[in-house]
Amino acid sequence: MASELLHQIALTLISGVGDVNGKKLVAYCGSVEAVFKEKRAALLKIPGIGTVTVNSIHRQKVLKRAEEEIRFIEKYGVRPLFFTQAGYPQRLLNCEDGPLLLYFKGTADLNAQRVISIVGTRRATNYGRRICEQIIADLKPKNILVVSGLAYGIDSCAHRKSLECEMETVGVLAHGLDRIYPAQNRKLAEKMLEQGGLLTEFPSGSNPDRENFPKRNRIVAGMSDAVVVVESGKKGGATITAGLGNSYNRDVFAIPGRVGDDSSRGCNFLIRTNRAALAENGDDIAYLMGWDDKQSLRRKQTRMFVGFSEEENRVLNSIRESGEISIDRLVIRTGMATSKVAAALLNLEFEGVVQSLPGKLYKV
Repeated sequence: MASELLHQIALTLISGVGDVNGKKLVAYCGSVEAVFKEKRAALLKIPGIGTVTVNSIHRQKVLKRAEEEIRFIEKYGVRPLFFTQAGYPQRLLNCEDGPLLLYFKGTADLNAQRVISIVGTRRATNYGRRICEQIIADLKPKNILVVSGLAYGIDSCAHRKSLECEMETVGVLAHGLDRIYPAQNRKLAEKMLEQGGLLTEFPSGSNPDRENFPKRNRIVAGMSDAVVVVESGKKGGATITAGLGNSYNRDVFAIPGRVGDDSSRGCNFLIRTNRAALAENGDDIAYLMGWDDKQSLRRKQTRMFVGFSEEENRVLNSIRESGEISIDRLVIRTGMATSKVAAALLNLEFEGVVQSLPGKLYKV
């Protein structure tokens, strides 16, 4: 296990590999340890792997640095999560550029049934903070894990209110776990370790450099079911996170703001361009996500009293047997044409029997 962890960490330290090629190397070689033992000629045959990368793989420097990181995580009780392990946030597996390895410290289940990311401007207004707090209070009964970036403004507000509501909350960092940025959030971060946690892809010693924040944002978007933008400038980091959420087929919501306010330009833009659904509170989000208890009751009643066509029943039974399933798998399982499966799904959604999920999946 120690050898496996050593090579997992080392793989993330190889210059020029990255998340996509790192997964490709593991897939071609059969295991992470095999990557470092594979012959040079064989590595060069892997698409996207060039001479510079192969030279880096065969250098021992990354293994020595990985040894240092193991000592750090053992000393401070950090939990490493490689992308092939069960504890790794499974929603990130649907993201091609999901991190190879994450470092986590805390108590939260990163694969909670319901995960929501709340993001926004660092220069939050009183209106933004009030709406953010209201959203979290509304969602408290839904048993939701709240994720954000531990930044000033809306991020910090989301974390604090989650703690106040006794909801678990996870901060995704743009640096290593040996520091907290901004430093003013240290006490907040310490409380989160007991009621959520801190998560990062960066090893100890990593600074909060500018280029790290977009990387952080893709984790915030990818590990959630929905991204909620409370306040944001048109070019703010929150709108970037929303764009990433859309690219990952996540549901994206934005809180509308007053026309002309700088802090609302991003949200209004997302809504106006159909990049986000308009939400005014947590109840709106719960309803649109299918997390509303009344909706669940209505779906159960509908199943009891509504008659469906033969094709709809075939689709419905396949979904029930699978739990969650994509339209492609439904076509295979039912033997029906894609157009007929899509029509049946649409009717079943209208009846409130079937619910669409992020990643183009369906469930009853």
